Amino acid sequence: MKKNALIGAVLGFAVIGSADALQYSNGRSAFRFNASGSAGIIEPDFQESLFLGDFDLRAQYNYAVTGGQTLGLVYEWNAEALDNDEYVHDAFALWEIRDIGRIEAGLTSSVAHKLGVGIPDVGGLRVNHKPLFYKKISPHGNIIPDTSVTTGHDAPRVNLVTVPTNVGQYGLSVAGFGSEFDYSIDGGIKFRFPNGKLKSAVSLGASFMDKPHKFSSASYAPDITADWRAQGAIGYNLQYNSWIWGTSALVIYDKNPVKTAGDGVSVGTGISYDLLNYSISLSYMYSNTGIWHDDMHNYEDHTVINSFRYKYSENLQLWTSIGFTTKTPFLSTALKIIF
Repeated sequence: MKKNALIGAVLGFAVIGSADALQYSNGRSAFRFNASGSAGIIEPDFQESLFLGDFDLRAQYNYAVTGGQTLGLVYEWNAEALDNDEYVHDAFALWEIRDIGRIEAGLTSSVAHKLGVGIPDVGGLRVNHKPLFYKKISPHGNIIPDTSVTTGHDAPRVNLVTVPTNVGQYGLSVAGFGSEFDYSIDGGIKFRFPNGKLKSAVSLGASFMDKPHKFSSASYAPDITADWRAQGAIGYNLQYNSWIWGTSALVIYDKNPVKTAGDGVSVGTGISYDLLNYSISLSYMYSNTGIWHDDMHNYEDHTVINSFRYKYSENLQLWTSIGFTTKTPFLSTALKIIF
């Protein structure tokens, strides 16, 4: 009840805010605040209506230094952090050099995660990162919830990433001094081909985490303790006019996991189409855990989601999704507000 009330208060704040009040600049200083929230229902097995909410608050301050350099501070809090009883999702400082790249230092996602390419979905169930429906529909076994490389937000991290060019964008991350692992090293590459009628993007990501200890990629995913964890991901998007098709895959291997298996493979694909203010998508996700360890339980999960979105304005959307996991069909709908 407390979490539902808090999400409702965040949504109320987003409703009464005005677009002009969300950004401010004075000389070399600039401040920007973004807020989004959704509130609706989900019906597992089409039997019981449960509240489903999501929100994201992000504030950024930038100071323009001479020579094409920018210093900045970023703070973000969202429903994902709230699920873990945390009040910080992102909190980092940045130094950006025009035509070269940027450095981020603090609590934030790795470059491998930020440069990843997911699958199209026009609903609000977050299928590309810690899907919302699993909060209400408990998986019948251990799953890999999405196809993105993740090493969490709780350990201090330094990200180095180049600016996007015609060749591509590259990045490297190093994190340590956290409670869930000794250290992690992540790398990511993204290539974009934006010219012509066919536009595409491809990404590659990899990660090595030393001695994960009760590390979990989502609140509903298993806690993992192992000697080390390695991850590799690939994603591809193709756009033609209003059609977008995408596919992505993630492979995880844990060395000598303790008690439970949370590694394996996760694959997703989807297609979407936009027509004026209307969008529709069809997405499919597959997870298979425990495949590398003969002494641990192997579990497969299939999820299909068909989503529809009506964009009333730049700030207001209505979306509906119908789908099913391996064991449970569901219906979900919500109103989303964006500023």
